[in-house]
Amino acid sequence: MLVRPPYWTCSCWLGVCFWLLTGEGGCASAQLCRSPPCSRNSNNEHPPSKQQCQGPHCSGRVGHTSRAFLHPTSPVQGQTQSKQPPPSLFSLQQQQRQQQQQPFVGGRLEHSSLSTRHTAESCFGGGGGGDCAIRAPNGTLRNCKGIECRLPPRLRQKPRLAIQAVPCPPNQEGSCPEPSLVRETERAAQFVGEDLAYTASELGSATLGVQLTCDVKPGENEVPSEDALVLQLQLMKGQEKFVEALKSQQTLIMDLQQKLAEQQNTLVTQQREIIEQQRKMYEQMDLIKVQYGMLFDTVKQMSLKGLQEDLQHYFEGNLQGLRNQLRSHLQKSYSGHKIEFDAKVIGEPLMGCGLCESGEFCNFQKTPSRCERCTLCPAGFFQLSECSANADRICQDRDECVESPSICGERIKCLNTPGGFRCLGVAEKEAALGLCGEEYFFNKEVLECQACLTCEDGVVAFPCTLVSDTICSTASENKLSESWAAHLVFPLATSSASQVYPGFDLTIKGEEECNIVTVEGNRVLFKQHGLMWADFNFAVKHNCRNFLHLSLKFNNSEEDYELSGVRVEQPEGKILQSVTLSSATEVEPGHVLSVFLKSPNQFCNQSKDLNVYDLHAPLSLFWLSHDTGAVAMTAQTSTAVHYQTNYRPTFKLVSLSDPYMLALSHDGRAIRFTETGVVKFVFHQALYSMGHTCIREGFSLASYLNRNGTNTELMTVHKSGVNYRDTTISASGATRVEAGDLLSFEILSPAQCSVRYFGDSSGISMLSLIWIPSAVSTELSALVSIRGLPTGAVRNRLLDFTQVSPSEEQIHLISAGQYAHKYFVFNDRGVASVAFTLKLIHSCNMLQVTLNQLISDRGQPKALAQQVGGQMPEGAIWTSVSLRSSFKVHNGTMISISLNCVRGRVNHIAHERGTSLSILWISS
Repeated sequence: MLVRPPYWTCSCWLGVCFWLLTGEGGCASAQLCRSPPCSRNSNNEHPPSKQQCQGPHCSGRVGHTSRAFLHPTSPVQGQTQSKQPPPSLFSLQQQQRQQQQQPFVGGRLEHSSLSTRHTAESCFGGGGGGDCAIRAPNGTLRNCKGIECRLPPRLRQKPRLAIQAVPCPPNQEGSCPEPSLVRETERAAQFVGEDLAYTASELGSATLGVQLTCDVKPGENEVPSEDALVLQLQLMKGQEKFVEALKSQQTLIMDLQQKLAEQQNTLVTQQREIIEQQRKMYEQMDLIKVQYGMLFDTVKQMSLKGLQEDLQHYFEGNLQGLRNQLRSHLQKSYSGHKIEFDAKVIGEPLMGCGLCESGEFCNFQKTPSRCERCTLCPAGFFQLSECSANADRICQDRDECVESPSICGERIKCLNTPGGFRCLGVAEKEAALGLCGEEYFFNKEVLECQACLTCEDGVVAFPCTLVSDTICSTASENKLSESWAAHLVFPLATSSASQVYPGFDLTIKGEEECNIVTVEGNRVLFKQHGLMWADFNFAVKHNCRNFLHLSLKFNNSEEDYELSGVRVEQPEGKILQSVTLSSATEVEPGHVLSVFLKSPNQFCNQSKDLNVYDLHAPLSLFWLSHDTGAVAMTAQTSTAVHYQTNYRPTFKLVSLSDPYMLALSHDGRAIRFTETGVVKFVFHQALYSMGHTCIREGFSLASYLNRNGTNTELMTVHKSGVNYRDTTISASGATRVEAGDLLSFEILSPAQCSVRYFGDSSGISMLSLIWIPSAVSTELSALVSIRGLPTGAVRNRLLDFTQVSPSEEQIHLISAGQYAHKYFVFNDRGVASVAFTLKLIHSCNMLQVTLNQLISDRGQPKALAQQVGGQMPEGAIWTSVSLRSSFKVHNGTMISISLNCVRGRVNHIAHERGTSLSILWISS
């Protein structure tokens, strides 16, 4: 390390550093040079005083040092060998050359060697302040002076730059003073710079060049050689260039980063402009669609209007001709001819209508023609022409945007729609504040303002609000309950809207008309307020990865959400699997229900991997009026946990129509009831199991009713286990409860079976129930009788049952006659809901469970619902099949359950646990 010390630190720093280079000695510690410069006369007669020179090496003899170099092993008198400074590389090489040229003679040097040594001692040792004559390599003599005499020959001043020794005037003491220290520094730097071929500008100064400094630490005797000094100078120069290169590269990188940031900002601006243009384009497309729809309706209406006018003119003209002919011909013979002629001219439709009542017209477009009621102009339309005997009333859409130009405000564009209008760019929240105005409401489904409905008879059940239409009262609201069933059609695989991933709605086909619900496309639309319970039986053979997800989706706001859902696991082989899905909720007019099927990944081909079994009336539901006093509740499991033993789920509420009647317990594991009534419940739990013992023993879901601190098992449902698969276990039933009772559930899993239970808001782990007062409902529970268990080749065999719950007036099990223990009979009309679970061992290729209805003793049973099951899973001991359905009953209606085994035999049916039947009856 090269450090330039300040001048006041050591006045003899330059001499000491060159002394270290030549190996003749030097400052060995920090105390070597702490005094003013040491001066000697030319004769070296007077030693320096203590005030002028202090330190161990200032007053030493040079001869000892020279002899130590010649004989390294001989110690020096008065000094220890460890304190002697090591000779420099230059001095050792010079001594070796001298020894090779002048060998010892009798243990002593020759005269020339002694002379050379004497000269060296006089120049290097005592003649430091005088002039010395140096012999050049070519044999000539050259004078040296001062610090120059201590430099090696190759570092001394060249002949062209030699400085002649100028005699100095003696001072008062008679000695010649030493030259200035600053001058010697300049000369030393000049000599070093010339030898290393560095110019003045490269050394950092004009004349001085480089300054050599002494970097000796206390306690160290090693000094750097002249090659190390040159290497250090070169490293410093290279380091400076490297730093400058790094700075230039850093500046270049900063410029590139700045340009990149500018380009990113430009790209973001362009993307925003593109998004804005797309938004404007979508708005224009929506406007074009609405205008096209309006134009199409107008063209269709105008075409129908023109046709009606032509028909009206045609029949009016013919009728006028008939009247004239009747007046002119009164004879009977001519009357028959006239009637025949009228039939040919006017046609048969006029003769079929006859005289229509008031408020009706003759519709000639029907075959045969018949009288129909005149059409009432819907809300948002006005009457264009009156209803006549042979023409219906003509209505025209009211253009609210023309009638009230400022209806949407000054800056918002108004668009007329059939029966209403739309304010472009207005959100639902703004429209809900009353933007639509009087006699209009905001329709959330079409996002536009529509005219409120006008009740035909003037009886309004619920008036029009800002976001809902008027509800007119009908005779059906006097009913307490209603049931409805439907078929489902699986869409074609070629349809683009029926892809298993991301999913599609199953097509619903209603069996009969109902005042409660109606079918619109793939959805069930509710028309009345109340509570709803839905059951869906599903059987499929699939080879999709992971599982299939089946759910009941409900729409009571802007977006759909799942009421409940089940997972159909991926089978080891292609076997038929069955699941049953149920749910309960509160409904209002305009709410819709749909059945949704999807696969979690895209590796499921509907045409190859999916085969849905066509069941009889798989979708059924019943509706309860609020007049019954029923309460609906939905809850979901709160957390997803891992268990290896029994698991009791913890619930959190999702919806509850009456918090006073139903509530969760303090730990969230049970539902508490406040009053006596009948409860219809269903619980779905999705899980993922790992372990071969899961397949063999399967899972069991037990339902408990806690009364006065004692748990009573209501029912137990068995589910075949799976290994490293997703599946769902489900249980549904009905029971009577009293005030303070608690309803809870527990899942029993085999040992060494690791199970993960899912809990989220997607409906896969959901509890739904409806509480109904005992005044309008009752329930019945039964088990399969052990006396008549069917085994072997079973072909449509009716199952025998044993009633568990007490007998009720409305429903009971027949105990005598040909239908004893097989049929349940209803004694009052109403709605019934059945939940049946069968646990058995079989080898059938397919197992069929059918719910039959018998109206009279002489009639034939009619199938109400059906569920099927495939072969037993490999390695499983037990399997199960579940069936749920709702239907209307009358006084004397009987129901039964039959079992059919296709290509195989039934080995055993569990009659105590795992097989159960529950029937709920509700008054209509």
